[in-house]
Amino acid sequence: MGQIAFQNITKSFGAVAAIRDVSVDIAEGEFVVFVGPSGCGKSTLLRMLAGLETVTSGQISIGGETVTDLPPKDRDIAMVFQNYALYPHMSVAENIGFPLRIERLSKTEQQTRVANTAALLGLENLLDRHPRELSGGQRQRVAMGRAIVRHPQTFLFDEPLSNLDAALRVQMRKEIKLLHDRLNATMIYVTHDQIEAMTMADKIAVLRDGRVEQIARPLEIYHRPANSFVASFIGSPPINLIDCMVRDGRLVTRKGGVTLTPLPPESAAEEDRLTLGIRPEDLVLRGKTDAELIGQVSYLEATGQVTVVSVELNLGTLTVLQYENAELSVGDEVGVLLSQEKVHLFGPDGTRM
Repeated sequence: MGQIAFQNITKSFGAVAAIRDVSVDIAEGEFVVFVGPSGCGKSTLLRMLAGLETVTSGQISIGGETVTDLPPKDRDIAMVFQNYALYPHMSVAENIGFPLRIERLSKTEQQTRVANTAALLGLENLLDRHPRELSGGQRQRVAMGRAIVRHPQTFLFDEPLSNLDAALRVQMRKEIKLLHDRLNATMIYVTHDQIEAMTMADKIAVLRDGRVEQIARPLEIYHRPANSFVASFIGSPPINLIDCMVRDGRLVTRKGGVTLTPLPPESAAEEDRLTLGIRPEDLVLRGKTDAELIGQVSYLEATGQVTVVSVELNLGTLTVLQYENAELSVGDEVGVLLSQEKVHLFGPDGTRM
């Protein structure tokens, strides 16, 4: 069984707390992504699950069995690292089958499992090659094959695509997700890339400073972020955040003193400092006479189907996604429309209101 539970896990390196009271439950067969900025603790959490780091306090269980103090070999997990760690003198078949040699399985069983794994990963025509004869994507498949061939309860991926170019990253994202669907195995994947998290995960855990800020399905995190940090970390281009305050029952920007259309929540008190967030795709550009906010185009980034527009206003810079084929130039004056239904409001402590 591949259920995993982290219960009140902490990890300290001397006086430095890397993981702070983390509790996460992962169901059997789920694909869960740990995402966050460098140093947030995501890899440390994964390494503790693998048994490569000790736990300062708390418990870890796999399949209902407490494994906190078990050595890695007794945890029935397989790990794929950022570094492929292939043996250069071994063929693809030998690299994939190496864990089975360690387990001393029969040669017939080894050959059968290696053949089945190679077929699953599209490596059947490469079994006689050596790592130096493979592309980056093919090497990553071999590394995954070495994990799959063991038939573990759980697969752990520690930023496995970091060494690949952009096109290969997109291809391998798809292949890993399809592999999960075929194997129906529990997988935990660590990345700092929020695009990988959004496109691959059944569930995302967003970490910061050793704590889980939010754990939920990707679209729930995107549309209902728990706080301003999650809102700003998930989404590309990132969400627009505007510092505001409540004045006479209205939202007024702290920079420029602009009164905004969206109303503050009823729980907000006079003079409360709030943060208004709105996604770039939820802003609309209009003529100067059709909008309450007037600004000047300061930057354009055309990507084909969409243009990323930076608009400079007296309250700051807003990023807008423009899907229409409107002709815009740097220096143009434009109006920006906000909508009450599309905004996110965060309180003085950054928590969603």
